[in-house]
Amino acid sequence: MQVLVINSGSSSIKYQLLNPVSATVMASGLVSRIGEELPDDTVTIEHHSDGKQFDHTGTIADHAEGLRAVFGLFERSGHDLTGAHLSAVGHRVVHGGEVFYEPTLITDEVVAAIDALSMLAPLHNPANVTGIRSAREMLPDVPQVAVFDTAFFHGLPDAAKTYAIDAEIAAAHGVRRYGFHGTSHEYVSGRVSQLLGGDPATHNQIVLHLGNGASASAIRGGRAIDTSMGLTPLEGLVMGTRSGDIDPGIAMHLARTAGLNVDGIDELLNRNSGIKGMSGVNDFRALFAKIDAGDRAARLAYDVYIHRLRHYIGAYMVDLGRVDAITFTAGVGENSAPVRIDALAGLQRFGIEVDQTANNAKSQEARFISTPDSAVKVLVVPTDEELAIARAATALVR
Repeated sequence: MQVLVINSGSSSIKYQLLNPVSATVMASGLVSRIGEELPDDTVTIEHHSDGKQFDHTGTIADHAEGLRAVFGLFERSGHDLTGAHLSAVGHRVVHGGEVFYEPTLITDEVVAAIDALSMLAPLHNPANVTGIRSAREMLPDVPQVAVFDTAFFHGLPDAAKTYAIDAEIAAAHGVRRYGFHGTSHEYVSGRVSQLLGGDPATHNQIVLHLGNGASASAIRGGRAIDTSMGLTPLEGLVMGTRSGDIDPGIAMHLARTAGLNVDGIDELLNRNSGIKGMSGVNDFRALFAKIDAGDRAARLAYDVYIHRLRHYIGAYMVDLGRVDAITFTAGVGENSAPVRIDALAGLQRFGIEVDQTANNAKSQEARFISTPDSAVKVLVVPTDEELAIARAATALVR
């Protein structure tokens, strides 16, 4: 059994071929810089299979051409996607709105509905639709399934998902907290429950998905009761290039005083804010290098990032009442020991004690980094959204 998982971005396609039962990855890769005019020797696809790398060079005009090139690399590396071994294709779709809140078999009508939701995710859904259409053309006889980033948070309590604006306007325009990174939060919280043992329905968790995009969630008994991202992925934590929470009046202030229009404000808050806006870089390795060199702006950016992270941890501790586990995942969460220790510093009175040696140890495995006496368990659990999507797609097509 093999499932191809596709995550289409505006100028990229991330993909993985895996067995959803054994979690074995047969091949994976990234198509980058789609639509750019490039020199013929530019590597635009890095394809990994059986410990070997196969590259594609030259301009990739669009997603359809990118997938055709990927299929060629699969064939070169000994995996035939057109044969009978492919049981499903799973697509990551960012926004499902109120319409989609579980894995969905893709039809023409579903594609049109996902496209219509682009008004809620203009940076993401159009690219998702392009990837879906291309994959359906290439693999017309293989069942294809959409798995939605917002699905895990569809059932948020009314008090958590509702914004305090005019109710009729909110209803007419789909304004509510949807939440994102749901596939990751669901997968990681499930792994944590396995590691904790006992009845998962009794576990209260805080999951911190910290990558270039970042989000937090409060989970009670396997169900999300709150999350930091909102109508769009802009709300919440400080991120690589996104501001996270700000006073909404800032947008109006900048429109009046800086002459920024809606598109200019969108560009500022989504692409030129966050760690990058404050320090000039959005990679944490570069940020720490600047801090070590005495850069005050970089230090402030880090302090703001940690301050906001602690703010959400505290809020979700109150929401949950009792916390059994706090888990770090995604690129920064899995790899930055300083972020983990600083986020939880001084919280021993709340039963949170981090083991410095365990925290500093490098590992790609799920692990506890709290002390044996810590009432709240602290973990690092690598996320695996591709595996979660593959399993969801398999369960549906069966």
